[in-house]
Amino acid sequence: METDRENKSVPADFSEPVVLGASGLTTPRMGIGSDSGVPCEALEWAFERGINYFYWGSRRTKGMKEAIQKLAPRSREKMIIVLQTYDYTGLALEQTFLRGLKQLKIEYADAFILGMRNKPVPPRIMDKALALKDKGLVKHLIVSSHTRPTYKAHMERNVFDLIMVRYNAAHRGADKEVFPFLPKENPPGVICYNSTRWGNLFDPQWMPEGERTPSPVDLYRYVLSNPNIQMVLTAPETFEQLKENVKTLESGPVTDEEREWLERIGNHVYPLSPSTTFDFLVPSRGLKKK
Repeated sequence: METDRENKSVPADFSEPVVLGASGLTTPRMGIGSDSGVPCEALEWAFERGINYFYWGSRRTKGMKEAIQKLAPRSREKMIIVLQTYDYTGLALEQTFLRGLKQLKIEYADAFILGMRNKPVPPRIMDKALALKDKGLVKHLIVSSHTRPTYKAHMERNVFDLIMVRYNAAHRGADKEVFPFLPKENPPGVICYNSTRWGNLFDPQWMPEGERTPSPVDLYRYVLSNPNIQMVLTAPETFEQLKENVKTLESGPVTDEEREWLERIGNHVYPLSPSTTFDFLVPSRGLKKK
């Protein structure tokens, strides 16, 4: 089953805020993750320019913690603060979540991600997450997975206001395995992570012969040009990287020619190892990646 793109429109530009589906949360079309250690002053700069989605996720880094501690006392209602758990037992789920609130000096999270749920969420986990929501400690639940077919079952539970999906020019399977199963009425908001495929899609050493290297902004534009996706996440290391990445919001959708270019690169990159940390030969180029 293919996603019917013709029945959904893409805005002419990405400058306007968007409502994240069933959650009702309103945000610019880019959120910021803490994983790569973006500094506090960069996040304060971004917030002043309207970016309000802060994902303090699998790596709870210092810069985002400091930024939230500074911004929340005066601007909490304008912020979307998101925490995450990978706890598969349920034994530490509540404890680590509450510790996160305490570290950030906030009373609740706008959303709580059940991360990497590659199988149906077991009752012991679901019950604990819903209990946090019943207590007012969490406003919305998000689910993410690395196994795309599981999203259909996740969405059928009608407990997740948002889903977080991997999607990029190399990994486009959600077009067939996730997006066609979004409910027609009151669908969850769709947030994309890993738009750059761990940076491989803008690394010159990963490019096929004769192709121009994309910028991260090109790759974010590609993702936001999918009418099923409301928001993309970025996880820069530096202030300068963040400034460059948010230029996405000043741009618009990719053209057909750009889409074809990026998908040619994606098709080339897809079979190459995304997690290699030692030298290896890129098969079609004979180049070493470090």
